[in-house]
Amino acid sequence: MTKPLLALSSTISLGQISDQATKAVEMMEMIRTAMLAPTARKAAPNFNLSQLTTLLGIEKGSFAHRLNKGDLPTGALNESGNRREFTLAESRTWIKEYHKDRLRPEGAEAVTISVGNFKGGVGKTTTAMTLAQGLSLRGHRVLVIDTDPQGSLTTLFGILPDTEVEEEDTILPLAMGSETSIRYAIRPTYWDGIDLVAAAPVLFGAEFALPARQTSEDGFEFWNVLHYGIDDVRAEYDVIVIDTPPSLSYTTINAFMASNGIVMPLPPNALDFASAAQFWSLFSDLSNELITKRGLTKEFDFISILLSRVTTDANSAIVRQWIQSTYAEKVLPVEIPKTTVVDTTSIEFGTVYDVNRYDGAAKTFKRARDAYDMFVSYVEASMHSVWRKQVGEVTPKKTKKGSK
Repeated sequence: MTKPLLALSSTISLGQISDQATKAVEMMEMIRTAMLAPTARKAAPNFNLSQLTTLLGIEKGSFAHRLNKGDLPTGALNESGNRREFTLAESRTWIKEYHKDRLRPEGAEAVTISVGNFKGGVGKTTTAMTLAQGLSLRGHRVLVIDTDPQGSLTTLFGILPDTEVEEEDTILPLAMGSETSIRYAIRPTYWDGIDLVAAAPVLFGAEFALPARQTSEDGFEFWNVLHYGIDDVRAEYDVIVIDTPPSLSYTTINAFMASNGIVMPLPPNALDFASAAQFWSLFSDLSNELITKRGLTKEFDFISILLSRVTTDANSAIVRQWIQSTYAEKVLPVEIPKTTVVDTTSIEFGTVYDVNRYDGAAKTFKRARDAYDMFVSYVEASMHSVWRKQVGEVTPKKTKKGSK
């Protein structure tokens, strides 16, 4: 059998690659304009009465009674005048009122969570975005830090890394030492309750700046740069979500060292399972070299494995058993299904939480949304455990009767 021949063009110069890059950026701008028209910017969803009462966990009658008191936002009728709708900001005002007992207690500070995996295509960025959105819909104030030079999470916020993010919008000045607090890079987003530190390709510079400082500055600890950089803002947020590069880079190590917990999205796929095993081995070796041998230590309050992009085939079932046996109690009791809902929203630079109305099967959408809601609830439970520990540490112990 004759093999088909592939006609090769002339060699490709760096200049041609630069031209190709320019075309790709221009195409991204065109796509975003089309997807996000007419404003070319993402807009947060509105919530109808049924959706808001579901978020609040109350009956419509109770909601109507409270609405009449007039002390909370009353929303507005939609263009058709047939239903009342609430903006995201108005909805979050209601949520914070009804979820007072679930919010960060006095004396506690932001719980920092890194979302990481050695491999791309596992749902890492989508997981970080939905976690931030889901927690904001539970009344929490969230800071999202994108440490991946590809800027995929930044793109999900409707911001193009190549053309709309400058060096000073990223963590690079922090890595280079020209800034000591992350505050300079924090910007608001289209989503009420979520602020962002963006990423862009320029962030690759951190992979050179950090080791350079390690060799030239006495006492410098490159792995603690982000940890110290967010200290200044921990008291202003309930949770800080960090999206990391799909590699064990200097910025990934920084993110992990700054975090109370780690969430790893892991599809039940043999190659992804092997990649994750390699990730943990390398991280263990590296942390031993950097931390343990210096007489230091690092403890995480939680590490959660999230089964993502789950299908129902036999091979997935086998790998799920491997994952469960390997990670045991670290595996969250929820699975994120690989559905058309997730794929469609990703194409539109969104998540299930961005959807005002889904044009496909309602059952399919509910399945995906319920899975993410459950995932967020488990992470929120871990946050509460961290807060209880924090408050316990800062609250003076009661002395027993008769003791001095």
